[in-house]
Amino acid sequence: MDLVKSVSIGNLLNQREAVLQRLRSARDLIEEARKIASAAHLGCVEDMFSPGRYGFSGNFLTGDFGNVERWIDKAGWEYLMAESGIRTFMDSATRQRWAEAMNKEEIPPLTVDVIASTFGQLYDNRQQMFENGVVEIFRRLSWNYKTNEPFKFGRRIVLSYILQADRWGGAYPRNCDQLDDLERALYVLDGKPEPDHRQSIGTIVRSKIYGKEWSAETDYFALRWYKKGSAHVTFKRPDLIGKLNSILAARYPNALASDTR
Repeated sequence: MDLVKSVSIGNLLNQREAVLQRLRSARDLIEEARKIASAAHLGCVEDMFSPGRYGFSGNFLTGDFGNVERWIDKAGWEYLMAESGIRTFMDSATRQRWAEAMNKEEIPPLTVDVIASTFGQLYDNRQQMFENGVVEIFRRLSWNYKTNEPFKFGRRIVLSYILQADRWGGAYPRNCDQLDDLERALYVLDGKPEPDHRQSIGTIVRSKIYGKEWSAETDYFALRWYKKGSAHVTFKRPDLIGKLNSILAARYPNALASDTR
């Protein structure tokens, strides 16, 4: 029976079934991909169907498939970085450059050769990166504070701009990263593993500042900050101060006082 003379009903229903079959197969395959990605820490497949969600800038159905590859590779790099332990030796500047590259989707392909090259280079430079973090902390100390000694770390140092000296009184995230560099250096010099970044001193200080608290303490130093924005750090371990100063002396052998060598 020709219900609609211009349309073959039988052909329409056959095409309908073909579409549904393929969509069922696609959904099953996507579910498989979701499980594989979840188990391998390669991102959340569901995010790829929501443009702009959680940083995914493409659209799985209509966008460049390269966006999908970069999204998966980004998750893979973040997982490898977290599991490798190399982050322990990365100073905050190196970590920031890495994070910016990931956020800008300047993501190297996740291949055996690139992974080996990237981690090989990071591993070879681990001591230099670690020392850079220590040197950068010292370099950014302000000599406007008499407590800060010009040639070495003393028992106490003063850091600038930890607290925003305005009516909001929040923390300067990047400057709080200096505290993480300092804490990380002391853990490494003491032969202990770096604390989870979610429990780092920088994270704790940011939380305490927003909670209107004025001090914090770690195994290695006591910290107190003030309304003008500065923070006083008092070290607990003289032996570790000596190790920090040895790093400075090795980097600047002609500039530091002889008693730091």
